[in-house]
Amino acid sequence: MKKLRYPLRWVGVFFLCAALFYTTDITGTIQAPPSDSNELRSDILILDISKQFGKLEKASVEFLHDAHTEALAKKKIDCKTCHLTKDDKLIPKFKRLADTNRIEVMNIYHDGCISCHGEMKKEGEKTGPVECDDCHRTDKKFTSIRQPMGFDLSLHARHVEAHEKKCEQCHHKFDEKKKELIYAKGEETTCRHCHKQEAKEKQPSLQLSVHTACVNCHLENQEKNKGKEDINFPVNCSGCHDAASQKKIKKLEVIPRLERNQPDMVMIKTGNEELDKLGKNRMDLVPFDHKSHEGFTTSCRVCHHESMKKCNECHTLNGSENSKGVRLEQAMHKKDTDRSCIGCHAVQFKQQNCAGCHDFISHERTAKNEKACKVCHIPLPEGMEMNDKTAQLLLELQSADKGRIYTDEENPEKIVMDKLVKKYEASEFPHRKIVNTIIKNMADNKLANTFHRGQEAVCAGCHHNTPVTEKPTACSSCHTKPFDEKDLHKPGIIGAYHIQCMDCHTSMKIEKLGCEDCHKKKEETKQ
Repeated sequence: MKKLRYPLRWVGVFFLCAALFYTTDITGTIQAPPSDSNELRSDILILDISKQFGKLEKASVEFLHDAHTEALAKKKIDCKTCHLTKDDKLIPKFKRLADTNRIEVMNIYHDGCISCHGEMKKEGEKTGPVECDDCHRTDKKFTSIRQPMGFDLSLHARHVEAHEKKCEQCHHKFDEKKKELIYAKGEETTCRHCHKQEAKEKQPSLQLSVHTACVNCHLENQEKNKGKEDINFPVNCSGCHDAASQKKIKKLEVIPRLERNQPDMVMIKTGNEELDKLGKNRMDLVPFDHKSHEGFTTSCRVCHHESMKKCNECHTLNGSENSKGVRLEQAMHKKDTDRSCIGCHAVQFKQQNCAGCHDFISHERTAKNEKACKVCHIPLPEGMEMNDKTAQLLLELQSADKGRIYTDEENPEKIVMDKLVKKYEASEFPHRKIVNTIIKNMADNKLANTFHRGQEAVCAGCHHNTPVTEKPTACSSCHTKPFDEKDLHKPGIIGAYHIQCMDCHTSMKIEKLGCEDCHKKKEETKQ
């Protein structure tokens, strides 16, 4: 009964080789706020296993996995000292296969940790704490800089090559009839499709499944490739979860396309077959260049989240349980997530060459522009069927539409701004040069070229609240002098010039923000 007097006192001071494994036993984050005195580490595991059985009696434990691994590796102690195996696979949990009950789990930790530290102390070796509060501290000594590890298309392609395109090494599904895992070619999906954040019945959690598979595979390959210094198979925390280590991961310059029988072009449909076929939806359907978008993403999960199903199978017109109530229209148009079409495009607006206009133009105003909608929602020509072959033709017709292009004669070379002539000379605005520079900067941007057909769209960057016409109205037609007292949210002409020009310069990192960068002081004001 003596052991029972020390509930949770020594949780997690000894793990040896669970670098990526403890994901079912830990939260992976520090509970205390960061402190300037705390050491920054990527291998901090928060041990609070017993909270699944009820309220913790003592504070959770900070465990430095990599520090223990390195120290004990010098004693030539391997992972199996702390971890059991099943079917020749190392099990992440510390000296057990499952979490049975609080007392049993607690005793496993206490016996392992205390006995190890005690033996090392007797031998006069440097060791870990042996007092309760040295492990179960309320003041945390470390700050976690652990980064999530993503499996992007580049890393996936490297694994495909290493496994000689044997997808069954990682991808499997559960066969309900056979009651076993099988490989179904062409049905490969993400790990998240089956393995969720929390374990479910006999399904291990996502973290446990991924770390078990990856670390065991890496351990096997470490053994096969001993002596080869140029090959790295990380099995410790920092190898995958340290930002500096992640930057060292080789990126393929050319990523081969996934062989998943995915379409090159596809019509994004509502899922209502009758309406889709007849083209009687509220909005025209959207032809989507799937192949092109593959090259702009780092992972299929950007759009497909968990499974590789079509969007409308989860995101229905009215929302469904599988989509957490997110309707199809919301999934495509939400602005506050990079997983929607508009949200993903909005991320691109932050690029230096785009920000000058897009930091100023609201999405709300753009969304109300009928022409903007028709860039994606392309009307179906009469007599054409609504299918994926039609998608390619519609996209080709869209690309052929170059929009309205102005000649130099129609595009003023300079515009004189003389509203500050009291203190400054008139400012000459190099209109043609700026317009041509904007168009030049968009030349290699496929997204910009798709949505900015012709200079009419470019004009909207400055002429922001007027209809897109061949000859936009002057700024002074809206912005009065000094301002409109009936509309205090609308700046006067001087304010409008400065807000527009200076914000654009700031967004595009143009270092011309001083008064005399644009207009010279009058002689009499210099004296």
